Amino acid sequence: MSEESMDLFAEPVSASSGADGAVRPFEPLARRMRPRNFQEFIGQWDTVGQGRFLRQMIEKDQIPSMVFFGPPGTGKTTLAQMIAGMTGCTFCKLNAVSSGIQEIRQIVKKADEERRYYQRRTIVFIDEIHRFSKSQQDVLLPYVEDGRLVLIGATTENPYFEVNHALLSRVRVIPFHQLEDGELVQILRRALSDEERGLGEQHLSAEDEVLLILAQMAAGDARMALNLLEGVAALLPDGGVITAERIQEVLGQRVQRYDKKGDNHYDTVSAFIKSMRGSDPDAALHYLARMLAAGEDVKFIARRIVICASEDVGNADPMALVVAMNAAQAVQFVGMPEARITLGQAATYVASAPKSNAAYLGIQAAMQDVQTKNCGGIPLRLRDSHYKGAASLGHGKGYRYPHDYPGHFTPQGYLPETLKHARYYHPSENGAEKRLGEYLHRCWPDRF
Repeated sequence: MSEESMDLFAEPVSASSGADGAVRPFEPLARRMRPRNFQEFIGQWDTVGQGRFLRQMIEKDQIPSMVFFGPPGTGKTTLAQMIAGMTGCTFCKLNAVSSGIQEIRQIVKKADEERRYYQRRTIVFIDEIHRFSKSQQDVLLPYVEDGRLVLIGATTENPYFEVNHALLSRVRVIPFHQLEDGELVQILRRALSDEERGLGEQHLSAEDEVLLILAQMAAGDARMALNLLEGVAALLPDGGVITAERIQEVLGQRVQRYDKKGDNHYDTVSAFIKSMRGSDPDAALHYLARMLAAGEDVKFIARRIVICASEDVGNADPMALVVAMNAAQAVQFVGMPEARITLGQAATYVASAPKSNAAYLGIQAAMQDVQTKNCGGIPLRLRDSHYKGAASLGHGKGYRYPHDYPGHFTPQGYLPETLKHARYYHPSENGAEKRLGEYLHRCWPDRF
């Protein structure tokens, strides 16, 4: 890797970015308007707001290894670039699509030199880190572990599924959320007024209500919002007015799909879920129809139904999850337009089923204990006793096999000793869960 590629986000000299680093007006607007500091950064207040942990670490130049996780256009790469400008570390950027193990080893070699001769840490930013193979991620492990590299990864995929657990245990996962419509309007307004990097020299004007249309079309993605604004502005004369009619003329029917009075993506899916939770199949079908008419991804809709089947129906009707999962598979098999029928069947079943969130509340409570308490070790009698030497460690000693007893049950402790009185699952009186609760009461009369 050349010395140039090791610089802070070094870019080759091109028609859009000269050697002096000046922003060229024919760069895309979204690139020109990238925030350069916290005063310009909009959104993600829980992460980088005044006094927040990450912001303090950046300001103190004590950057931990971390993975930025969130949808496109929410500020992941932008924040990494801000760190590049604010930190005293050497900063390197890799793209997981086009980089491999050789590039990582070259960066490590350079990092060793930086630490030995200049007492300077090296931060490596890996965009789309989920595209790194497991073996490529493994190469990073020892260098992140011993501090030679501070890793900043960015991904749109859930890192708990896409990043090695060993690497994940050495980094902080920083969630990024879709931007609010109001935040996107602020970003668009700044782009319209900025004469240095934005569209200020065109002296365009627009009401906030009109900018809100663009914000809703972008659905939380600042890059998309700025691209849409740039497309509209390109067809207006200097001093022109951006109107809803001009947006519709330039961008077509998407205005109807995401108009604030119509099919706003997140408001619609929220109403859909709440209608199923509230046992109103007619409302569920209405919001399902809205999403289908707007071209929503049927896999996304199916996932929401599956989640609702577990979170809001649960064991009150275990068949709800079966129906929802079969529907999720079926819509991928048959595709649209027939998939609307399958989604309608699943949504009405979940909406019409008896409700219980006992399983959801139970796992939430159990996770809280695991994350905040010293839960103790697994009881010896419950530990694996199948391998050679396990018996000498006491594994399995005293365990009673339930099927050897009447009713296929015998009372014995299963929770760790420190949690023996914990209660997580509280069966409701609804549907099939009532029968589960009655059975558990017979087994554990002091608990259920």
